[in-house]
Amino acid sequence: MHPAEHHPSRRRLLNVTGTMVAAGLTAGCTSDSGRPGRPAAAAVAAPTPVAPTGRHQAGITFPQPAQGNLLAVVADLGAGVAPGPLLAELGQAISKLTAGTDPRLLGLEPGDLTVTVGVGPRLVRTIGASLPGAADLTRFSRERIAPRARGGDLLIQICASDAVLLSVVAAALLDQAGDRIDERWRQSARRGANVPLGNGLTAPRNSLGFIDGIVGPHTKAEQQRDLWLADPPAVAGGTLAVVRRMELDLPRFAALSVAEQEAVFGRRRGSGVPLSGGAVASGPQLGAKTPDGRYLVPVDAHVRRANPAVVGVGHMLRRSYNTDEPAPGLLFISFQNDLRTFTATLTHMDTSDALLEFTTTTASATFLILPGFDRRRPLGSRLFG
Repeated sequence: MHPAEHHPSRRRLLNVTGTMVAAGLTAGCTSDSGRPGRPAAAAVAAPTPVAPTGRHQAGITFPQPAQGNLLAVVADLGAGVAPGPLLAELGQAISKLTAGTDPRLLGLEPGDLTVTVGVGPRLVRTIGASLPGAADLTRFSRERIAPRARGGDLLIQICASDAVLLSVVAAALLDQAGDRIDERWRQSARRGANVPLGNGLTAPRNSLGFIDGIVGPHTKAEQQRDLWLADPPAVAGGTLAVVRRMELDLPRFAALSVAEQEAVFGRRRGSGVPLSGGAVASGPQLGAKTPDGRYLVPVDAHVRRANPAVVGVGHMLRRSYNTDEPAPGLLFISFQNDLRTFTATLTHMDTSDALLEFTTTTASATFLILPGFDRRRPLGSRLFG
């Protein structure tokens, strides 16, 4: 069975979660801190809690930097299931889970847990075909996607510094949804070590060894322009997400020299500085040439082909994560207020981006990330109320 077609029962998920927690407790009994004559390890500072309510959902621009672990669950709603009540229940469960008051958390501390919820184009079209998020994602080349791994009605993105929380929180939310949803696929992933970019910004390294997510809408003004939806009121404060799971041909990329790898990206592998020079966070000088007339940033380099100014679109906020299963690769998530920001960029890359030669996309979907919620305005109420 293809991994994307495997969606275990909720009972099995709960049993697996219980086994994981029990194993963790057993391991704790035999740790060095519990052995006579050994000093207890210094306490690790607990992550700062993240409020789930507000104008925007958590898990997009905050916390900053993003937590190290992610679990994305994509599901469909059953026939005749009303989205409004389901989303409101999920919002209430998220509030309890992040506060640590839901017994399904099994006594684990929520820490910096965030849960971000989006709805797919089919559900958005039931409200209005012209709404942001109503359009399906275009198909592109270099895709090998099983039917169940394309599209979906519901995205649940769970992020935390503590990786143990991910499956526990997913089990709780799937239990809350019950038989109203049918899981399509899920993917767990993690971010690499953060590298300082200057001006208080950081970005992680990906599985190819390069700093990922340098360019993006980082300031509030840039986010208002390129990230958050402003209208209509039913979606204001939300955004559009693209989720793509990619396998990477690591052996073939590793066989390249460092100079060849840097030519693929258009940046120095160690520092992230553009091949045209300057600071790591500065944009590449795409017109810069060597004395013999060659572009310092090759014509097929990723930073040239995906450059927003070259494509003629806004910036996307990218949160990429490294994966081990079902194969080494990346889970790419981008947030933008215009789906064309992603589709036009990938169309431009599709023709001659050197990086794509090392990728195969195995799952793909787009979602309207719902506006933030609070006690007065349940999750999804402005769209499905």
